[in-house]
Amino acid sequence: MGEGWNATVAVTRLPGGILNYHNAGKVQASSEPQDMRLQRMLGHLTTLIPTQAKKVLVIGCGAGVTAGAVSIDPAVEHQTIAEIEPLVPKVVAKYFGDHNFHVVDNPKVHVRIDDARHFLLTTSEKFDAITSDPLDPWVKGAAMLYTREFFELVKRKLNPGGAVTLFVQLYESNTEAVKSEIATFMEAFPNGVVWGNTNNGAGYDLVLLGQVEDTKIDVDAIQAKLQRPEYAPMAQSLREIGMNSAVDLFATFAGRAKDLHPWLADAAINRDRNLRLQFLAGMGLNLYQSDVIYSGMLAYAHRFPDELFSGSPDTLTALRAGILREQGR
Repeated sequence: MGEGWNATVAVTRLPGGILNYHNAGKVQASSEPQDMRLQRMLGHLTTLIPTQAKKVLVIGCGAGVTAGAVSIDPAVEHQTIAEIEPLVPKVVAKYFGDHNFHVVDNPKVHVRIDDARHFLLTTSEKFDAITSDPLDPWVKGAAMLYTREFFELVKRKLNPGGAVTLFVQLYESNTEAVKSEIATFMEAFPNGVVWGNTNNGAGYDLVLLGQVEDTKIDVDAIQAKLQRPEYAPMAQSLREIGMNSAVDLFATFAGRAKDLHPWLADAAINRDRNLRLQFLAGMGLNLYQSDVIYSGMLAYAHRFPDELFSGSPDTLTALRAGILREQGR
């Protein structure tokens, strides 16, 4: 446990060996299987989908698992982690070293102690990919990383063909907060895609992905990449979370902006001037409605997105079956 500049942070180890990272009075990351699946998904989707992923920004270090997943992609040449609390990369991430590939010691990874908005507003750099995994949106300041204005700033910092990914929690939240997060993101990225992480078959949390251009995913090309020798650590990372192929990864598809438009019709857009999400998220504290929220959303994501995925007939048949399986249809 330590008192940092901005927060009190702690790492605990349960009798079974599970590690938990605590910040703002609650667990924010862990080595639980469902959390590892999300954190690895977030990192690998960030680098596999853009046209290239030489230069990547990770917003929020946390346990370092997402940043670590980014770092083992051999295409990544320069990675920046923007973290506001110095104790997190200095101490917390090192406790999780066996899970995050010792990311903070990687020579191509550069840690910037800074508020993410300040960093993006003041840097002249642009990135091929940006991923964001903030604290719970009710934590003071965190909702600023979910506003329309912030997403527009992120979009301006993308290189052509670049992608941005965002973590959205369903646990300890409510429908209104989740709708606000997704709808606000989709206003900035109207071609956005939602990927779902389930736990025991029920919704647990989400990854949102946005690009300025239309997203096109060649599943066979990504599978071929994962079979190359230099991608062996990345393929192993996916296997450790139960994903043995590119089909398994993309079978987590859970909808697109155009599919979810009716569901999001009454969503409150989170803006700098109102920070509505901070209030809505606070109302979801200690609620466990993730399965209800996820099933409600999936009711609008029933059509296979032919224009999103490409591949051989066998690959697309397997992907359709995988998506139906993951969605419990």
